[in-house]
Amino acid sequence: MISKDTLFALSLFPYLGFLWFISRVPQMPRLALYGFYGTLVFVAVTIPVGIYAKVSLDQSLANVDWLHGGAEVFLTLANILIVLGFRQAIKQLKGTNQLNHEDN
Repeated sequence: MISKDTLFALSLFPYLGFLWFISRVPQMPRLALYGFYGTLVFVAVTIPVGIYAKVSLDQSLANVDWLHGGAEVFLTLANILIVLGFRQAIKQLKGTNQLNHEDN
């Protein structure tokens, strides 16, 4: 049986592939792309913070609210960037469509 830690590590490879593909799509909103990359920042922060919680506090990260919340801030920021990026792209698309309809 595969451990959750191994599964977590293996899950990074499909996500890196996802990032590679979407970074090559010209229509991909840059701000949203930064948000998807920000998810890697969340992972990079969460791993050492989780190790600190285990080694120094003898707790899992989920049981130390101030550490867990601090790490989750990075995921929240990444999600905000994704939403704002797609929102901006939708507004631009709507503006372009309105201009095209006015021209006809």
